[in-house]
Amino acid sequence: MGGGAEMSLGEEREQALIDAAFAAAGHAYAPYSDYPVGAALLFDDGAVVTGCNVENASYGLSLCAETVAVAKALGEGRRGGLAAVAVVGLKTGAEPITPCGRCRQVLNEVAALGQSDPLVLCVSSAGVRRVALSALLPHAFGPAHLG
Repeated sequence: MGGGAEMSLGEEREQALIDAAFAAAGHAYAPYSDYPVGAALLFDDGAVVTGCNVENASYGLSLCAETVAVAKALGEGRRGGLAAVAVVGLKTGAEPITPCGRCRQVLNEVAALGQSDPLVLCVSSAGVRRVALSALLPHAFGPAHLG
């Protein structure tokens, strides 16, 4: 699967990934921002790995949902094959949430391992924005720059 290059997963598959991200957001620990966020990563083999934001009283130690999901995926031994990502924010009426700069870089690292350009579904109650990771992070720094 080419991920972002296709810009479509099919309606059913896309909705299942979004539902997984919403379920993950339900587990968020967000007592300071009151902004639960969930992320779901879809891999080429059909596996879905989720994460939620985890805030900390020392704000800089907080973890974004995408970073948690990536850490779980890497901890499970996943290397490459990232096809799509869904990110949801539970604030009513908010514009579709996009990964922050740090998360774009973290997602790019996993995508680079499999040379994919995953589709990123940015979701809110206002709708879904579909964009390739390369469009969110053009000219990304990655493992190839270290050699």
